[in-house]
Amino acid sequence: MSPSLILVGPMGAGKSTIGRLVAGQLNLPFYDSDRVIEERTGADIPWIFDVEGEAGFRQRETAVLADMLQGETMVLATGGGIVIRDENRQMLKDQGFVVYLTASLSQLVERTYKDKKRPLLQVDDPEAKIRELIAQRDPLYREVAHLSVKTDRRSPRAVAQEVAQAYRKLDSSPQ
Repeated sequence: MSPSLILVGPMGAGKSTIGRLVAGQLNLPFYDSDRVIEERTGADIPWIFDVEGEAGFRQRETAVLADMLQGETMVLATGGGIVIRDENRQMLKDQGFVVYLTASLSQLVERTYKDKKRPLLQVDDPEAKIRELIAQRDPLYREVAHLSVKTDRRSPRAVAQEVAQAYRKLDSSPQ
């Protein structure tokens, strides 16, 4: 069985959009870990952050990741902070083909500035917060990634094609 293709990267890098396209190209099911968490809890991410805090959310995120990686081969778009926990990074590296979607700070700000469903960006200076998160998380994304792909000023289709092509090569290489 082929490993699942897992997309990691900061908020606004295009994980969900590109993930759906890649899944279509590879004829695999697509999941977004944040949506799975919302479905399982019956609450949206901002509510979970409000009630349980970030620690409670991260615990749910780890449980969902572990559960999903035990199932069928899929394309999985993860939340931007999934790499914070050591155990998540280990699962990602061991059980998936991980693609780090990168984008410039200006692109990330442009893609997220109106989104009220991102609890970590509900601050006075979202750009400073994104910069801070990238500084913390970039080394962790790089640690787990088998491939890094820039999404700046590229169409989601072009990025999805590049990712799907890399995954197909992996799938056809001798084991």
